[in-house]
Amino acid sequence: MKLVFLDRDGVINQDSDKFIKNADEFILIPGSADAIANLSQAGFKVVICSNQSGLGRGLFTMEDLNAMHEKLHQQVEQAGGSLDVIIFCPHIPDNNCDCRKPKPGMILEICDRFNLEDLSNTVMVGDSIRDLEAISNAGGIPILVKTGNGKKTLAKETLPEGTKIFDNLLSASEYIIEREQKEPQREE
Repeated sequence: MKLVFLDRDGVINQDSDKFIKNADEFILIPGSADAIANLSQAGFKVVICSNQSGLGRGLFTMEDLNAMHEKLHQQVEQAGGSLDVIIFCPHIPDNNCDCRKPKPGMILEICDRFNLEDLSNTVMVGDSIRDLEAISNAGGIPILVKTGNGKKTLAKETLPEGTKIFDNLLSASEYIIEREQKEPQREE
């Protein structure tokens, strides 16, 4: 199974230190809808995997989050693609839950759902060290994009071994698709 994990804020849409709290503030980074469409058209299951502690902090409601995700679905569909799953952690960092990245809980839950045991060819595209560590902790391949907090992450953090770096989600998606086409076909 071809599965790709994408962080949301700073990878797909513009991020804010004050949180993205409603659909009006949810603005896609140019090329991100096309990137998702390209991945889904290439046969990948596309999973958004996002920490959303704004819910736990009371900064926005579930209705607000659903409206943001509906806007995302619409824009991806207009580009000719689809999203398979959006999974998020609503907890604040102090909750010490198993789902908040950098812990791999959300990734492992999705892998269980899709009966995927070997993540060695599964990637996650993110802009923070938390994203990269989450997929690395699950045995997958980290990809850093320089959008959102990506440039800061690149400058300040020690990246997990094997991290690939791209300017944005569109260039990362081109690499992911090309990489898959070069891989020998695996039994599912």
